[in-house]
Amino acid sequence: MPEYKYLIIGGGMTADAAVKGIRVVDAEGSLGLIGAEKDPPYDRPPLTKGLWKGKDFESIWRGTQDESVELHLGSRVEQIDPEAGTVTDEKGTEYSYEKLLLATGGTPRRLPFGGDSVIYYRRVEDYRRLQVLAQSEATFAVIGGGFIGSEITAALAMNERDVAMIFPESGVGALQFPAELSTFLNQYYEEHGVTVVPGATVEAIEGGHGHVHVVTDAGVLHVDAVVAGIGIQPNTELAEASGLEVEDGVVVQPTLQTSDPNIYAAGDVARFYNPALDRKMRVEHEDNANTMGEMAGRSMAGETISYDHLPYFYSDLFELGYEAVGDLDPELEIVSDWAEPFKKGLVYYLKDGRVRGVLLWDVWGKVDQARTLIADSGPFTEADLIGRIAAE
Repeated sequence: MPEYKYLIIGGGMTADAAVKGIRVVDAEGSLGLIGAEKDPPYDRPPLTKGLWKGKDFESIWRGTQDESVELHLGSRVEQIDPEAGTVTDEKGTEYSYEKLLLATGGTPRRLPFGGDSVIYYRRVEDYRRLQVLAQSEATFAVIGGGFIGSEITAALAMNERDVAMIFPESGVGALQFPAELSTFLNQYYEEHGVTVVPGATVEAIEGGHGHVHVVTDAGVLHVDAVVAGIGIQPNTELAEASGLEVEDGVVVQPTLQTSDPNIYAAGDVARFYNPALDRKMRVEHEDNANTMGEMAGRSMAGETISYDHLPYFYSDLFELGYEAVGDLDPELEIVSDWAEPFKKGLVYYLKDGRVRGVLLWDVWGKVDQARTLIADSGPFTEADLIGRIAAE
């Protein structure tokens, strides 16, 4: 039985960050990582961003193996025994631990049809498959107008591929952006050669092997390949079966311990309390994966920590880009401060006079200022916010 002082379940960015966090505090303790993917940990954002703009593929690897850690890749954990301090994988191999981290991430939501003809875009394996198709004359349908859908659509279009983007909302990013910005993005994507199909629900996907028919309530699209980015479900099954507290993710304390003090959780799967927003949240973005993963590793190794970080996220959409922090809910009160409408400026999201979220649209290096605003009890009016963060 492999025996470890620290054992990590998961092979993504969070797991890598935890390995490095542990090593900051404890350079010698035995450390193992069990990952379901055959690839070692890698940076995930380049899969929809930099790799489509010419970034070197080899640059995505995070070098986890250089941190005195034993990697067990292509292996899936099926059971945790908290009382015995062991986990068991699908081959029946048992591993013992003193401290365990759940960095199990999430699984893409799937459509009830389409089978393997749909690429549920999340892993480097999905990038490899899509990149081969993109080098041909393949045509694409992308299902989803949110974070992943908008990025991969832009990536394919920038590589001169014929792509249609289908989503049920009225505009690109409509679940995050104010209506006028979301409507602008529909036109912006069309100007970049994308066939935008808003307000459409996919009802069936028929055929395959280069002849795929995407049936929607607005008509049928005939393409060679389909990519879906319709969100993820947190992988909480192991936690639930182990009796840990689960509530849209594995519930953690500020120490990142679960309801079992020897088991920690971090990244996409973890639900934590954020004091600035005064609520529990679960975040599926790079900043949270890296920061929370490192802090979990430090906590496992005995450092006293309190995770109160408010994560930010960012995206690239053709020539446009943004950073954002907090709650981007278009149902909140909106204050827009555009230096150039829909090209450069800020959008503030308010509730009861408090800033709950800030969208920095082609405005860079101002995330900490946005965090300070969110932590401020206010109250703020529109006049207080116009020009408060410079759009430069």
